[in-house]
Amino acid sequence: MDAIKHGLLSLLVFLLWIKGLVDGSDVIQTPILWKNKGGNATMDCRHTKGVDYNQMYWYRQLPGEGMRQIVFTRLGIKDHNFEPDFTMETFSATKPDADSGTFTVKNLVPEDEGLYFCAVTCALCQYEAYFGQGTKLMVLEPGHDVTPPTVQVFKPSEKECKVKTLVCVASGFYPDHVSVSWEVDGVTETDSVATDNTALREGKHYSLSSRLTVQSKTWFKPSRTFTCRVSFFNGTDTIDVQDSITGETDSGGMPNDTKMKIMQNAKLTYSVLIAKSFIYGVFIMFLVWKLKGLSGKQSSRERSCGLNN
Repeated sequence: MDAIKHGLLSLLVFLLWIKGLVDGSDVIQTPILWKNKGGNATMDCRHTKGVDYNQMYWYRQLPGEGMRQIVFTRLGIKDHNFEPDFTMETFSATKPDADSGTFTVKNLVPEDEGLYFCAVTCALCQYEAYFGQGTKLMVLEPGHDVTPPTVQVFKPSEKECKVKTLVCVASGFYPDHVSVSWEVDGVTETDSVATDNTALREGKHYSLSSRLTVQSKTWFKPSRTFTCRVSFFNGTDTIDVQDSITGETDSGGMPNDTKMKIMQNAKLTYSVLIAKSFIYGVFIMFLVWKLKGLSGKQSSRERSCGLNN
């Protein structure tokens, strides 16, 4: 029954989110929050929907799980209204006025990492709920320093013909909150970009790769610049770390697919020439044999004529 209840609740929350998000910019949350393990994390939520929206809900979505309601608060009511499995020992919420509120996760553990959503609604009305964009909570591990990424762009493989794939690797960063974007000559590219869904953990740090696919004619222009930009939140500000490479001149002065066709035609022409040479050699050998035969017959006649005389 609990599983069914949670499933229905998740569906309800999703539907409310879809309906209310059209004006979701009216509900503003702390976007990212980093705190040390064992500490407390307090998230702020405020809205501009007016005094009628005096009830605030808080939800949590952990990796691989659905969204679950934790608690709701209402202006003028001190009691916490926690859902089952959530208690005041682990969480707390406040509602000091109609348009703001806070939510706190206590005694942080790595399992608390996830997305936390604030929603506001009218307690006595039939108004829809309005959701914020969510707060990403990250729990920093002891002995791990906040470290920005090192970024490097690798040129395409020479074995690729019609399309070229540039690879960007961001490595050595902690924690794992980064976003990657590509630019070609300063213009952002989105259609041909593929970025790993999650960062790979390597000891105390993370790495992430992203790929940009372009036509070979786009790559074979030395004046063209390809840039990979990695945005990293250091706990206070978002910083950009980037790397760039320029296109190359085709060694043959033409695209690789054209060179392949020329090589194939050259091989075919060479094979035809070899075949013709063989036939010509056989023909010469036949002529030599024929001439030798005629010469032998002529000598025989001459000897025969000499005897008769």
